[in-house]
Amino acid sequence: MTEGKGCNGTPVFLGEGFPEVRGTAAGAELWGLLFVGPPPLSRDKEIKIVWRMTGDGPLRVRATLPDGSTARLAWGPEQHGGSTWRRPGQEWGTGFVFPKAGCWKVELTRTSGSGHAWLLVK
Repeated sequence: MTEGKGCNGTPVFLGEGFPEVRGTAAGAELWGLLFVGPPPLSRDKEIKIVWRMTGDGPLRVRATLPDGSTARLAWGPEQHGGSTWRRPGQEWGTGFVFPKAGCWKVELTRTSGSGHAWLLVK
């Protein structure tokens, strides 16, 4: 697995499957699986992202740009019961629509544990 360029320090891992990102977290571990080709992501298209995060409690998620713009959460987070993707924590699916290009901060919060990943959108 090779590491590709992300934005604001979030590593992107490129392998045989979909690209993965490893988020920065406090009291948790956070991974995202991007159901796209190699980043950057495309704006104005629904992007499926599956998240795995340790911690406890329900998951809340939002994506913002430094200028205050927000991405539309088209669906989710939906908890998944099982998967072949092997990363720590419980798994949720989300569908985001990023309305403009930039380096987006996706923030994930549980009752215990929080984290974020930066995603480059063109």
